[in-house]
Amino acid sequence: MPSRRGRGHRYSRWHGGPDPLAPPYDLGSAVDEIGDSVLSGSGVREALRELLRRGMDGRRGLDELRRSVRERLRQARSAGRMDGTLQEVRELLDRAVEAERRELFPDPDDMARLKESELDALPDDTAGAVRALKDYDWRSPEARQAYEQIQDLLRREVLDSSFASMKQALENATDQDMQAVKDMVADLSQLIDAHNRGEDTDEQFEQFMEKHGQFFPDDPQSVEELIDSLARRAAAQERMMAGLSPEQRAELADLMAQTMDDLGLASEMAHLQDALRQARPDLPWGQRGQVPDGEQALGLGDATSAVAELADLEALSNQLSQGYAGASLADVDEELLARALGRPAVDDIAALRQMERELERQGYLNRTDGKLELSPKAVRRLGATALRRVFAQLDATGRGEHDVADAGAAGELTGGAREWRFGDEQPLDVVRTVRNAVLRTAGEPRPLLDPPTPTGHRRVRIAVEDFEVVETERRTGAAVALLVDLSYSMALRGTWGAAKSTAMALHSLVTTRFPQDAIQIIGFSSTAQVLRPETLAELSVDTLQGTNLQHGLILARRFLARHRDAEPVVLVVTDGEPTAHLEDDGTPFFCWPPMPETIARTVAEVERVARSGATMNVFALDPDPGLVHFVHDITQRAGGRVFTPDSERLGEYVVADYLRTRRGRRAR
Repeated sequence: MPSRRGRGHRYSRWHGGPDPLAPPYDLGSAVDEIGDSVLSGSGVREALRELLRRGMDGRRGLDELRRSVRERLRQARSAGRMDGTLQEVRELLDRAVEAERRELFPDPDDMARLKESELDALPDDTAGAVRALKDYDWRSPEARQAYEQIQDLLRREVLDSSFASMKQALENATDQDMQAVKDMVADLSQLIDAHNRGEDTDEQFEQFMEKHGQFFPDDPQSVEELIDSLARRAAAQERMMAGLSPEQRAELADLMAQTMDDLGLASEMAHLQDALRQARPDLPWGQRGQVPDGEQALGLGDATSAVAELADLEALSNQLSQGYAGASLADVDEELLARALGRPAVDDIAALRQMERELERQGYLNRTDGKLELSPKAVRRLGATALRRVFAQLDATGRGEHDVADAGAAGELTGGAREWRFGDEQPLDVVRTVRNAVLRTAGEPRPLLDPPTPTGHRRVRIAVEDFEVVETERRTGAAVALLVDLSYSMALRGTWGAAKSTAMALHSLVTTRFPQDAIQIIGFSSTAQVLRPETLAELSVDTLQGTNLQHGLILARRFLARHRDAEPVVLVVTDGEPTAHLEDDGTPFFCWPPMPETIARTVAEVERVARSGATMNVFALDPDPGLVHFVHDITQRAGGRVFTPDSERLGEYVVADYLRTRRGRRAR
């Protein structure tokens, strides 16, 4: 039986674009960055736009791509001058006239003098002189050759300005070659007219390309691509002409008209120009735009190409700016981007588009009636991220006290035990855990690589399923009311984002790690309101004046009353003493400086909270003496404490205080 040989494989570096085995885009990081901007006061749409402009995960953003395009634009502006064809025609004309004069000078015949007078009477402008010499009978072979070079140059340059690469294709062209050009222009006009009438032109396009494809080296794959290429070049030709001085423009236009008449294409080219305008009216026809202004003289075709490149780079820069109404990443022309910056730039844009799509597809962003909003999934992610950052701060500062492996519902032992489940906070039953491990591994052979203990016994390896915890009588949880100041001064002092992030971090901690606890976030400014995390993330600062702590405490008492079996905890984050209160009829009243009635009503509400048994701690974000005096007074009444953290460490202080409160409760 013949042996089967495995097929050989060769491995090498991947050169075909992005790594196909690369991990998927990290949407979590994208959500975190968007969330940071939203918590700081930006809208979701603005936050997403800022992320796209900045880029992430090694991908260039729109700003960096646009800077690269602007650099290419600067280089393209120095490509050369646009009067190269006109200058070359003038030089050839001067050479022809000078050679003819040298030929005529030694001839004593009157006909020679007549020809000299004819040369003396030539118009001053180049186009007029070329036209006047059209039927001139040259005596000098050198002069005749120079004039024929003018005719050939104009034919090639004029056609090259309308059809790219025509200059090289028509070098040393025969009459048969020129007839092929005329046939192409006629067929092209018919094709574009049919397209503009809305006819199905697929078959006609295939026939056209089969017959005239040699004139289009860019190999368009559809009539739309063909029209787009021609229309962009035609619009660039108009912009190039508009960028010349009036004298240069008049002379060059005259020379082009003469050439088209000589070729018998004047009417066909005029009709083609109109048809292209009709097909692509969105292009900047007739508008004066940027034109190259360098040292090197450019021919008519090259100048048109340079202007077309400038127009493309301008359009691409505008697309990348996304600074217009209704802007979208779909507007970025990948073909233009690839020509300007190469394939990696297209990959960067594709990654940004994918990220934008995936944020909605995976449920992080919701679009409702055209408005972009954070989804509950994204808000949960933001809360978890904020909490993780708080714990990182606790680690970095050495404050510690955030390890909650044994926190939560502990109580009197019942004498029983049960298997450990994820999230359990009861003490481990060490004896039963080790016993389970011994019984599980008793019948297993000892691994060869497992060295014996000093006593010669085998080691006991404990697995997750071996763990058991001691059963305890469940102790009540905590009811946490977090009151966050929403007044305008929070935004002015730059503490608004930190306050929102802190509230979300604490909400995430309570709901995920201490589910037996209850938490309510209450925002207060001129009035107070209960806030859901989804609402809090995108909440804008209240521009109404007032710090109505009294109303916030009223809502806190109502929340605590619904959780009478829980340990009541009130945490207040504020940057100013109370300046507003509720009147007896429920209407808010504001006054600065604070009125005695406002202080009195707020203090009365503090005492009601204290009588409910709640611990009340205040985090004062401003060292104003009035605020410091007030918060010390109310915390003494409520048996709490005052903290004065920097806004950057607010989350650290609040979370650590909550954990400390839980430990204190468990110790009692």
